[in-house]
Amino acid sequence: MNVASTTMRMRAGTWIESPPLQRIIIGLILLNAAILGLETSPAAMAFAGTLLLGADRVILGVFVLEIIVKLYAHRLGFFRNPWNVFDFLVVGIALVPASGPLAVLRVLRLLRLVSMVPKLRFIVEALLKAVPGILSIFGLLALMFYVFAVIATGLFAADFPEWFGSLGASMYTLFQVMTLESWSMGIARPVMELHPYAWVFFVPFILLATFTVLNLFIAVIVNTMQTLHDTHHQQEVEEISSVVHAESTELHRDINALRNENRQLHADVLALRDEMRRLRDVGAPER
Repeated sequence: MNVASTTMRMRAGTWIESPPLQRIIIGLILLNAAILGLETSPAAMAFAGTLLLGADRVILGVFVLEIIVKLYAHRLGFFRNPWNVFDFLVVGIALVPASGPLAVLRVLRLLRLVSMVPKLRFIVEALLKAVPGILSIFGLLALMFYVFAVIATGLFAADFPEWFGSLGASMYTLFQVMTLESWSMGIARPVMELHPYAWVFFVPFILLATFTVLNLFIAVIVNTMQTLHDTHHQQEVEEISSVVHAESTELHRDINALRNENRQLHADVLALRDEMRRLRDVGAPER
């Protein structure tokens, strides 16, 4: 009974994770995305609201059934895979009764596309692994903002209180400057009309914050993605090498077995030949 149950679970796990079925699930996710988008249109809801809501519930039911089959196939091992846990939470949130603003949480089920597509999953894994480096750069950026905000408040607060009247206002203004949103005509040049040498403050800040520190975020993410790619490639090479080594060992074993059989066959042929000679020698005098 246990063997039969284990076999059924293995077959269920193989079936639910088979590529054709996974492609169907991806198609349903994309269809669900289109349905949720149409539900935001009053005209579409007036024309086919009942059909859209019914299709949404059917697709959600398919997602729930998929999770149930995976739980049956893997049992507690289901929760050892972080992406399975992610799918479980996303589908679980979609099942929670919600009305009003909370109803928009249904759209979170579309995030399952991340766990279904390997390339998207790779990018998310790289981003998560880059979090420590990103936090370090964010700390450096926050320190830089604080230093420049204190300087800006001390220099420009009296003449431009709406931009630099407090530490918080200065940091927000510097954030706008960092994004290069109307920083020159909107902020820097008006300040320079009263403080001609204000460019000495704004130019180094932009060079440091916008063109240096922000690019460090990209550098950390790209480096992490490259490292993760190299790691996956190395794992694939090791897996292939182990398979090749196992096959090579098996082939070497088969060749040795064939050699032994060939030696034994050769020895048997020699023994048979000697026996035939002996019988011939014994029979010769009788003739």
